[in-house]
Amino acid sequence: MQSLSPNQLKYLVALRHELHQTPEISGEEIRTAERIAAELTTLGADRLWRGLGGHGVAAEFAGREDGPTVLLRCELDGLPIREISDLPYKSTIPGKGHLCGHDGHMVSMLGVATRLATRPQKGRVILLFQPAEETGAGAQAVIDDPRWPDIRPDFAFAYHNVPGRPLGEVGLREGPGNCASRGMQIVLEGKSSHAAAPEDGVSPGPAMAALMTSLPELSGGTIGDEAFSLATLTHASLGEPTFGIAPADGELRATLRSMTNERMDALMQEALRRVEKHAQGLSVDILWHDVFRAVVNDVEATGIARTAAGALGQNCLEMPSPMRWSEDFGRFGDDGAQTALLYLGAGESHPQLHNPDYDFPDALIPVAVDLFFQILRDILSPEAQ
Repeated sequence: MQSLSPNQLKYLVALRHELHQTPEISGEEIRTAERIAAELTTLGADRLWRGLGGHGVAAEFAGREDGPTVLLRCELDGLPIREISDLPYKSTIPGKGHLCGHDGHMVSMLGVATRLATRPQKGRVILLFQPAEETGAGAQAVIDDPRWPDIRPDFAFAYHNVPGRPLGEVGLREGPGNCASRGMQIVLEGKSSHAAAPEDGVSPGPAMAALMTSLPELSGGTIGDEAFSLATLTHASLGEPTFGIAPADGELRATLRSMTNERMDALMQEALRRVEKHAQGLSVDILWHDVFRAVVNDVEATGIARTAAGALGQNCLEMPSPMRWSEDFGRFGDDGAQTALLYLGAGESHPQLHNPDYDFPDALIPVAVDLFFQILRDILSPEAQ
């Protein structure tokens, strides 16, 4: 049985459409955070934290007795991608869109908050609306906030919708669930010269050409294998668009991806070795961006989610391999919580994440609300050990 009344679901859908129209990208989620904080206040949160790690918002719903702290996390930010759709609630912000489903994730957790009008018997629930997930910076910024010790959970759960899977299917995976990744920016500087005398300068061109072949060769293995690695070239620029100058400056960008954090460490070192090999005679600066740790799902937390889905009769998939895309939820596991990221099917023919025509499926809202409320009940009921 669904936990939301028809009127509650109608309100949540309308709220998602409102959020969808006004997306804010990572680090800019001011109005979104204000809107969420207002909803949580109306829903009677016992305590509210604002401005966590930037614009993050957290709400506490306290039980009547001492017990574990369970955190449910969702994301505030949209993407710097132009939405292409005929939806009546399409983005009104040029070049920005909720094209990953974070608007749906937010209202799902607000749906759980409506159920928390009846407080848990023991422990407490923290609903975290995290900033800057898309850049990989938000979770760590929240953890680094000096107020985090008041929030720090024993368990942490979250979900991401997954296009290409049956609507409402609950994907579960113990161990690695999402790949580690990071952006590598290689800035090269030599010496310019007249194009008629390139030998009088030092061009980054040959080094860039070699690296554009060498870095992708770091890819290998298959997802699910701890040796899996993927190096994807994402940008290259060399000099200015002229014909009379042999260039001095060049830049190359690549994304490194691995199934484990340990494999990422080795992948980074090999990438740096190749840059050193091919960029001799040039000034080199390496910058790292969008650093995501691997999501590693705790066995016990995943088991709790499995039991909750089974109690609701929801269809479960034991995933044979991790997701290749990254998620910064792994930071909460690094901080000591028992964590599980769940993967809820968004529909087999649904547009993919980050596509310009993507839109979160509203039919997934009650599925998520039921599942996460059941998880809370299983952990915080008097019978739970």
